[in-house]
Amino acid sequence: MKTEAQSQEQSAVLKTAALANNDAKWVTLIETTYTDPEGVERTWESAERLTRPKGCDIDGVGVAAILQDPTKPDAEPRILLQKQYRPPIDRTVIEVPAGLMDPNETAETCAIRELREETGYVGVLFQDKSFAVSPVMFNDPGFCNTNLRMIHVTVDLSLPENQNPKPQLEENEFIETFSVPLKELWAICQEFERQGYAIDARVGSLAEGIEFAKRWKLT
Repeated sequence: MKTEAQSQEQSAVLKTAALANNDAKWVTLIETTYTDPEGVERTWESAERLTRPKGCDIDGVGVAAILQDPTKPDAEPRILLQKQYRPPIDRTVIEVPAGLMDPNETAETCAIRELREETGYVGVLFQDKSFAVSPVMFNDPGFCNTNLRMIHVTVDLSLPENQNPKPQLEENEFIETFSVPLKELWAICQEFERQGYAIDARVGSLAEGIEFAKRWKLT
């Protein structure tokens, strides 16, 4: 049986081809006509997801999961990351756990569910509710309307359910989960890039924020 790492290394794009909108299951291309600040009529080409549940304000969530062990109070917090091959860029990407919303699901519920399915870990929302859920964030608003909320979660490693986590991956999911020291995330991202990995914007932005806080002594 292949390991996750072997599956990532052996993945590769075989071919690409144009896809008609009528044949697309997950996304569609649209042309928007709008007026600019001077009243000039213009058009804009963009993409939209077809998967957002009706009545929901987001497509999905990203999960910033911090591993902690209360029996080891001096241990440095670690963040849970993943390696996953992404065909659109033909590279393995360093990501946080993430997933799409199900109908009638809250962002918080989605995050806890996706965390358990993808990593096997059982987490809880960050205790300070003012920090547990991020504002709605748009991934690339010049190109598509895809958006998400980041959900901040802690994982208690001393609990029995987190002693031997077992992911519940779908047959087409090949995800390698690992953790790294949170305070070293910037340097770790740089090293991953040197090794040929792509860095997901959510991971990179989090790493950059930590580095800003360190360099400008914000804490």
